[in-house]
Amino acid sequence: MRDLATEFEAERGRLLAVAHRMLGSRSEAEDAVQETWLRYANALADPAARAEIRELSAWLTTTCARICLDVLRSARVRREAYVGQWLPEPVVTPVESAGRGDGFAPDPAERAVRTDQLGTALLVVLERLAPEQRVAFVLHDVFAVPFARIAEALGTSEVAARQLASRARRAVSAPDLPRHTADPAEQRRVVAAFVAAAESGELDRLLHLLAPDVVLIGDSGGHFPTARRPVVGADAVGRFTVGLFGRAGRYHQQLLARPVLIDGVFGLQLETVHTDGRPIRLVTAFAVHDGRITAIFNQLNPEKLTDLPPLDPAEAQVWPPRW
Repeated sequence: MRDLATEFEAERGRLLAVAHRMLGSRSEAEDAVQETWLRYANALADPAARAEIRELSAWLTTTCARICLDVLRSARVRREAYVGQWLPEPVVTPVESAGRGDGFAPDPAERAVRTDQLGTALLVVLERLAPEQRVAFVLHDVFAVPFARIAEALGTSEVAARQLASRARRAVSAPDLPRHTADPAEQRRVVAAFVAAAESGELDRLLHLLAPDVVLIGDSGGHFPTARRPVVGADAVGRFTVGLFGRAGRYHQQLLARPVLIDGVFGLQLETVHTDGRPIRLVTAFAVHDGRITAIFNQLNPEKLTDLPPLDPAEAQVWPPRW
């Protein structure tokens, strides 16, 4: 007798990675995978539906993609009403897990992605795409799903699926978007230098690390004051950063920090206290290209950090963290 749960669990990690790249939301990805499981169980209970499952992995991927497509279409309306800037829910893992697979860490197939965008940078850029383009791009360029299978998931022709992925590829490669091409060693070096420069409060040191067109995006979901528009340009981002850490010092706020991987890319987890006494938890992701930071993504919406373990004062480091 078939063990449905065992068969499905063998595919769960890959499905979670697929859904997360499509949706940019950990909770929505988990819901999509759970719905995929329910449809799988129902299909096996129906002889006619069961006969259509010739290749389990392909069937599950197609089913999950269809579910994600429906979620993306409805998400457009929700995002339009979102307070302030929007960033995806981060997947935070210990630095020690670099290079090892994880349910939400970049899937091995993602290493072959035909774009130099990875991590949070990729998820932010994908928000520019229409739902159908995003599904086609993620399935083909990230997870190497054949266009025939993508066409089936989208309910369109193979030619149309190719066109959707091609348009998405051009959009993701647009020259005005933050680039992230750094390998792990360069990421670590640049982020460590950023930490040292922010700690020193010396603007010139920060400017050497920031690309001229660097952009800083902060998502608080309306819970904390943040810039309602992206901060653009090395001087503006540098001054914003110096002011941010300078305020913490002026108000004698303890700032706990630790290096982490955010969507598989080096970043920071930080905790402090707002001037009104509320605790603030945030994660900061970076995009790095040619030795400079091209984008900084600050996620401090508590609704998107519910699964983030709090920093243990006994184990975390008082700012600055050491790499």
